[in-house]
Amino acid sequence: MKDATPLDEGWNLHHEGSLLPARVPGCVHVDLLNAGLIPDPYVGADEHEVAWVGRQDWTYTTQVDATGPHERTDLVFDGLDTAARITLAGTELGRTRNMHRSHRFDVTGLAGELAVHFTNAYQEAAEVRAVTGARPNVYPEPFQYIRKMASSFGWDWGPTLPTAGIWRPARLEHWSTARIAQVRPLVTVENGTGRVELRVTAERTATATGRPLTLRATVAGVSADTVLDGDETVLVVEVPDAGLWWPRGYGDQPLYDLDVTLAHDGAPLDTWHRRIGFRTVELDRSADEHGSGFTLVVNGVRIFARGVNWIPDDTLITRVTPERYRTRLTQAAEANIDLVRIWGGGIYENEAFYDVCDELGLMVWQDFLFACSAYPEEQPLRGEVEAEARENVVRLMPHAALVLWNGNNENLWGFRDWEWEPELAGDSWGEGYYLGVLPRIVAELDPTRPYAAGSPWSGSWDHHPNDTDHGTHHSWEVWNRQDYAEYRASVPRFVAEFGWQAPPAHATLLRALPGEDLAADSPGMLHHQKADDGNGKLNRGVERHFALPADFDRWHYLTQVVQARAIATGIEHWRSNWPRCAGTVVWQLNDCWPVSSWAAIDGDGRLKPLYHELRRLYADRLLTLQPPGVTGAPEVALVNQAAEPWQTVVTLRRVSADGTVNGTCEVPVTVEGRSVLRLAVPQALAPVDGSAKEFLAVDADGLRAVHFPVPDKVFAYQQPEFDVSVQPADDGRGGVEVVVTARTLVRDLLLQADRIAPDAVADRGLVTLLAGEQVRIRVSGAGRVDADAVRAALYCVEPA
Repeated sequence: MKDATPLDEGWNLHHEGSLLPARVPGCVHVDLLNAGLIPDPYVGADEHEVAWVGRQDWTYTTQVDATGPHERTDLVFDGLDTAARITLAGTELGRTRNMHRSHRFDVTGLAGELAVHFTNAYQEAAEVRAVTGARPNVYPEPFQYIRKMASSFGWDWGPTLPTAGIWRPARLEHWSTARIAQVRPLVTVENGTGRVELRVTAERTATATGRPLTLRATVAGVSADTVLDGDETVLVVEVPDAGLWWPRGYGDQPLYDLDVTLAHDGAPLDTWHRRIGFRTVELDRSADEHGSGFTLVVNGVRIFARGVNWIPDDTLITRVTPERYRTRLTQAAEANIDLVRIWGGGIYENEAFYDVCDELGLMVWQDFLFACSAYPEEQPLRGEVEAEARENVVRLMPHAALVLWNGNNENLWGFRDWEWEPELAGDSWGEGYYLGVLPRIVAELDPTRPYAAGSPWSGSWDHHPNDTDHGTHHSWEVWNRQDYAEYRASVPRFVAEFGWQAPPAHATLLRALPGEDLAADSPGMLHHQKADDGNGKLNRGVERHFALPADFDRWHYLTQVVQARAIATGIEHWRSNWPRCAGTVVWQLNDCWPVSSWAAIDGDGRLKPLYHELRRLYADRLLTLQPPGVTGAPEVALVNQAAEPWQTVVTLRRVSADGTVNGTCEVPVTVEGRSVLRLAVPQALAPVDGSAKEFLAVDADGLRAVHFPVPDKVFAYQQPEFDVSVQPADDGRGGVEVVVTARTLVRDLLLQADRIAPDAVADRGLVTLLAGEQVRIRVSGAGRVDADAVRAALYCVEPA
């Protein structure tokens, strides 16, 4: 029977003539941090102090013994980052140049020092560039010349820390006669019967050629057997009455163990195990009166995708543990997210990521790893790209959560709009990958899933790549140049990227910028702002709605408010236009370090107000007010994404700034499942357009929407007044309950719990109260706290 010897201990990192203990899996930066030889690059401006690490070559060594009773021993690296030369006992085993692939070497009978020599990524990229020629790039870093996590070279939200190391597990595999080299399960379901078609490849030792081998596959207690005469075979298992795997919110996520055993003369030689789910997935891109759509269809049900973009959760990627994946993805599910797009400048994530998505019903949109650059299609990159794609398609295809392969991020758009075409002058730039190599590989290896050539992509060159009426759209004029109200100017078929920045939580800033006198433009804040004119865009975003404050704490609060309002404006508008618009994927869920960014969860794992707003925006039932249209009055839109009808009473109130209710009415409604109902606001209840003294409030089943006819800086707010009390929470977990009672209109009240204690967490974000209303906010992790401490951490909109 095959067994393995993990190579996770006894490694050394060579540094300036000495040996440092090295962690495998790991990377050089983490080893140097653990040895106290470099400062934390996430603190202050110390990113600059460690820039030398990414420009130096490194060597890892350990002792191995590949002798023993088995016929064959292989040295297996699941991931080497990136350009490496591997030697054992002085003999070169091979060279690698792709972080996103595994590597296997026959080392039978060898023993001695195993050394992995890493050439720094900049040198490797320069050597490849010398062969392929230069290509245009959005950023001044050479990531398109090396198959490595692009964002390790820095991005408009990330530090420049190109890593090196044995970043995924290493081991010796010992086997005799034969081993399972590859299993490719095609999982389908029809009329209640699940079908698993297994394409299995075996590798034999030289002495085992021609020996009959047997294969057994088992799913849900159903087994199938076959004889393997050559090296490849097909095995089919059918499971009657298979439970369907559904995205969260649509049904359950039953998962079945799939086991494959390879045997000879009844003795097992090797086994393979995965968990699978039965479901169908299609992508409806058919033409209609609005253009051509982009709608995911799972088990025959058309879905509005409530999505987020995912970036690597730490630039020092080996620090992301299975527990951290589970935490972050559970946070996503608890925010009513049902789709996670793994963005093309990161990595194909570890198995633990996809396992959790399978369990939680989080659909996965997987980019192939190309982003924001023209990529050469010549060797040596072309062969690496094909091998990488083949390996990762086969590796990830067992996962039920995986619903879409996508060719790249923004490169088709970049070719058309970012002045690449003249600079390329006919050179290759990646089109052959996205429209040729990758769809061919997916069609060959994983025909059970759809493939899209890129994001954004209109489906063909007949339309602009970022055409709102065709395929996927990235909305970046808003934020970069326009106010978030402009989200309402169009109804894209599927919004795959849009976002608005805000700084991280206050406690995160205090940790990352120790001793700094915080200001919007203080040195540390500017260093932890990587976007082009990022602070200028933040300030202009605030100034369109509020007077720009000089006080940092007030600025910090208002940028959070604007971020949450911006995303709310887009999602409310686009969800209210279902089924024409079939999905929104917010940029972005997470951060990789402490930084001002578009994330809902900051680099220390703290929740921004945007996170809580996403929980409201992505709930099955959404109540929203859309601004005046052709009727001259606002519209109430009730979005019901649940299968069951929504029967409720809508209460509308026209309210003065001083709290006086000037008009009210109640409207009973029924919103059918998976549908949107629009109601025109009666003219008698609609505030006069341009009025600074009245607003509209709409309520239904505990949900609220408000419409103010003018920007906050013009509206005649009274000074907000409210009472605060603190009492023990009755949850048995030692938390407290903060009770806020409004005596006036209190708009966008926010308790920043981390200002009470760094580990404190509040269970809600922004909330608007009318006079006389009360809200209860549960706070955990704060310890003993009094009303004065709470009041100091409460913020709300104030008169200009």
